[in-house]
Amino acid sequence: MPYCVVTAAAAAVAGGAHAQEEEVRIFYQRYGQGATKVLLIIGFAGTYESWGPQVKGLTGAIEPVDEEAPAGDDSGAAEGVEVCCFDNRGMGHSSVPEQKSQYTTAIMAKDALALMDHLGWRKAHVFGHSMGSMIASKLAAMAPDRVASLALLNTTGGGYQCIPKCAVAFCNSFSGFWTAYYRVEKINRNMVDWHTISLACRFLRARTPEQRAILDLEVHYTKEYLEEAVGSSTRRQMLYQEYLKGLSSGGMQSRHGFEGQLNACWTHKLSTKELDRIRLAGFFVLIIHGRDDVIAQLYYARRLAEKLQPAAKLVELHGGHLVSHERPAEVNMSLMEMIKASKSNTDLEEWSNLPKKSDDNRSDFWCLLDQLVLSVSEMVMA
Repeated sequence: MPYCVVTAAAAAVAGGAHAQEEEVRIFYQRYGQGATKVLLIIGFAGTYESWGPQVKGLTGAIEPVDEEAPAGDDSGAAEGVEVCCFDNRGMGHSSVPEQKSQYTTAIMAKDALALMDHLGWRKAHVFGHSMGSMIASKLAAMAPDRVASLALLNTTGGGYQCIPKCAVAFCNSFSGFWTAYYRVEKINRNMVDWHTISLACRFLRARTPEQRAILDLEVHYTKEYLEEAVGSSTRRQMLYQEYLKGLSSGGMQSRHGFEGQLNACWTHKLSTKELDRIRLAGFFVLIIHGRDDVIAQLYYARRLAEKLQPAAKLVELHGGHLVSHERPAEVNMSLMEMIKASKSNTDLEEWSNLPKKSDDNRSDFWCLLDQLVLSVSEMVMA
């Protein structure tokens, strides 16, 4: 099986002076061939296989590359796309460090950079989903010269933004401060979403592949999509069997992996300086989001896109948290459009579909308010 070994020294660089751990092995697979390199970073509790629709759409390949063959480099003249997807630490075939402190988006971004070095990739189009988009954005801020373009699917800014809307609604009634903040944001959070609360509780209680498969379907897709007829069955029944097979063969995520990746999501944030590094790096940013996502709120994706102007384009699609599966044709088309735009040196102003920023200080105000809310929520959760 192909692995990239991340040394303890590399992890220490990402995690800070106090980071201590043994070597971590990152499992990966490559698909397709070509001078265009694409690194796919999956989200919370996901494996490399979750990128199936994008692997096929970008490369046309189904079977992985024979790892006995050379990985290729940026000097190749061949047309085509080569994709690499991998299991993050804490999931799948990759190592599972036991310490929660060994899971941050900075450390996991360092894992991804180490994998690029292992493959001999100087630069790649970096695409991430959910937690993977947090890792991808951190990678872009850490090493913008390694990024050809950046795609963030169903993303948030981490921290309190990872809290489902039902919990935010609860906070709305918790204190005058929370109420004032979220009313000013003009978000309809007056009704507690008991369905989402139920999903969160069931997620924490899921102990068997059967329980987890049923739950994953509800949080990944819209009800409309699941009830579509597929032959003599429904898409829900078909996907349930696929999910159950995957969970049964690959195993449930371990406690250390679950808590570690959860820590990475909760502690993730991008500073103003990091956002500026991404925004001013010169590569295109594509943010794709499902309008009916119950995990990552669309509002925060819009906010992030605004902060990354003029480099960002926002694409909203009808779909849930796994919009990459629910609307693969539209997602793949958008990703390929960005790759082509990057190659043709399209102007950033032509790329972005967002209104130009105003000259007032409102964005700075919201950024400061975000930091204040994050500090308060960290104290509440401590």
